[in-house]
Amino acid sequence: MTNEELKAKLTEWHPEASFEEGGEWVNLVSTTGNLLSLMQQLRQEPSLSFDYLFCLTCVDFKTQLTMVYHLTSTTLRHKLVVKVKLDPKQPEVETVSAIWRTAEFLEREVYEMFGVNFLHHPDLRLLILPDGWEGKNPMRKDYEDPVNMIKL
Repeated sequence: MTNEELKAKLTEWHPEASFEEGGEWVNLVSTTGNLLSLMQQLRQEPSLSFDYLFCLTCVDFKTQLTMVYHLTSTTLRHKLVVKVKLDPKQPEVETVSAIWRTAEFLEREVYEMFGVNFLHHPDLRLLILPDGWEGKNPMRKDYEDPVNMIKL
């Protein structure tokens, strides 16, 4: 499936979604309200078969946090990037761990580094940082490191 065909199919399913232009892969910008249904369709639709979530991360733009999901179809060989903008004061989004098991650990990392709350996650707790780092979110731009005095 070409990028244009993929965009047409996604626009048919979710007319409210928009696309970022430029880049090798299709970049779909969705809303938190329909993310879970969109992701389920992407996984279950035979003509798309996005069966592999190979990257899940967050980007802090100071005014907003953006969740970024990289998906691929191992059988059909096409790729898609899904982006969702979050409120930095209360960042939360539904977990996709029931759709792709790889999301369980990736979401835990984003939780501890950026403070994104993944609703209905089966085991949302610190993954890398030691106890006592809850809520400190060292990858956020507003994080102040008392030892290195880094300010972004």
